[in-house]
Amino acid sequence: MSDRILIFYGSYRSDRMGIRLAHYLVESFAARGASPELIDARAIGLPMLDRMYKEYPSGTAPEALETLAGKIRNADAFVFVSGEYNWSVQPGLKNLTDHFLEEWFWRPAAIASYSAGRMAGVRSGLAWHGILSEMGMIVTSSTLAVGGIGTAFDAEGTPTGEGGAAAAKAFPRFADDLAWWTEAARAQRARRAPPF
Repeated sequence: MSDRILIFYGSYRSDRMGIRLAHYLVESFAARGASPELIDARAIGLPMLDRMYKEYPSGTAPEALETLAGKIRNADAFVFVSGEYNWSVQPGLKNLTDHFLEEWFWRPAAIASYSAGRMAGVRSGLAWHGILSEMGMIVTSSTLAVGGIGTAFDAEGTPTGEGGAAAAKAFPRFADDLAWWTEAARAQRARRAPPF
């Protein structure tokens, strides 16, 4: 069975560099036989959180919200591509995730962080670890951290330079960790229904 992986990206900036990392991840997971899909918060364009998906009466949620809820429920695993803004998380990605709660439960998540500087977005990744855990996901211990994002990938997401080479070298362990937890979670859900 091919792992259905949603790869979430949240920058709304006009000159987005992290989208290159997101494209790299889509291609790299597909090359391993998974079925990845990029979920771009800017393209989906959810409004600032007013009402969570679960707070809409059945059948009345906006179409974009309903569609995304279905994709999240049907996914096996998640990857969050996390840029760092002022030592914290991107508001666009945080807003998208906050529209949902139960839809995330009982699946693994991995964090790929990035920034223009040498810290590679790790402070954002650290913040996301707690956020995703609180939202019912198991967060893998292996992370992917890319500094110098503007020179680490070309426009199509192909690794370039030292930063790209380091990301490509780290990716197999990152992907193996997520795959192990994805298989474990799938097997457990088949064996026993989640407790809530």
